[in-house]
Amino acid sequence: MSSAPQILVVAGEASGDAHASELVAALKAQRPDLTFFGMGGSRLAAQGVELLYGAHEVNVMGITEVLPKIPRILQVMGGLAQAAAERRPACAILVDIPDFNLRLAARLKKLGIPVAYYVSPMIWAWRRGRVKTIARLVDRMLCILPFEEDFYREAGVAARYVGSPVVEQVPSPASAATFRQKLGLPEETPTLALLPGSRMSEIRRILPSMVGAAKQLVAERPGLQVVVPVAPTIPREEILSRFQGSGVQPVLVDGRAPEVVGASDAAIVASGTAALEAGLMQRPLVVVYRVSLITYLVGRMMLKVAHVALVNLLAGRRVVPELLQGDMTPERIAGEIRRLWVPGTPREEMLQGLEEVRTRLGQHGAAARAAESVLELLPPASKV
Repeated sequence: MSSAPQILVVAGEASGDAHASELVAALKAQRPDLTFFGMGGSRLAAQGVELLYGAHEVNVMGITEVLPKIPRILQVMGGLAQAAAERRPACAILVDIPDFNLRLAARLKKLGIPVAYYVSPMIWAWRRGRVKTIARLVDRMLCILPFEEDFYREAGVAARYVGSPVVEQVPSPASAATFRQKLGLPEETPTLALLPGSRMSEIRRILPSMVGAAKQLVAERPGLQVVVPVAPTIPREEILSRFQGSGVQPVLVDGRAPEVVGASDAAIVASGTAALEAGLMQRPLVVVYRVSLITYLVGRMMLKVAHVALVNLLAGRRVVPELLQGDMTPERIAGEIRRLWVPGTPREEMLQGLEEVRTRLGQHGAAARAAESVLELLPPASKV
């Protein structure tokens, strides 16, 4: 009998690690004979994936941030390609991080290894020319946003919308008091959630403005508790140091960002997957972001969409405010939160829009549907 098929799995940041681990679990449930190796984080390790490299090796964002790490990133890419050449996996599952994974896909293509890509690169937003590269290198594009499937299929890519794994990774909506109780917070205390991101560059660029806004809001609402979920990639001291001298005493929670949003009356959230997770918790939120000037100028020239926040892209209109770059001031952020804090038309319209987005993303089961597509690329299980 031939040896069990191996699958190469490559994931970068925390959200990719989570999506990939659920896909691996779904594949193992259908094909217990499969084994996995590659790059990822603690979630993939917990699924028994043999990690040759940690996800942190390539977890950088922005032009100025990535330049110093290029030699190591290329070393990791070469190591994964070498491992694929030696082990000859039955297929590769590449998750997100397109600048890394599309280059790796080119190497895998030369080795004749089929590629399934999970969590589509947002090329519909910028760098649309890459769709030709994807059509050449990717055997299955597994999309997690509903409008992506048609975009790819029109370009000749074998694409399938499998559903959004984020829908099942966040708790079902419930009252703020319910989530405060789960987190051990006072149930009746008004609460503001701050989600500054999971990269140090985001903490440096985004958190000070969030703290400035929180300072204004706390002064207006005595007793307001400010809660910050801390990503495992960020030391707590890095969060606390940015509150020094503000007069605001934050409550820090290890991870559990969606629950922290659920416990809040309103949230200030860094753009990215966290903003979609926050939107699914059905709380008023303001999306903020700031990158280096060079990254921003280059991105602005290439951006092809009207919105940055995934919530707004899915809704096809501005449901939540986006305060980017120079607009991300404490005064502007606090002003938006004031407008949304109290019952009224702005708050109700936003909550209605967030409910529409949740409905549009569909049902649970994204990982199982993604697994079905991956299994189509594999040889059938051996008969004993």
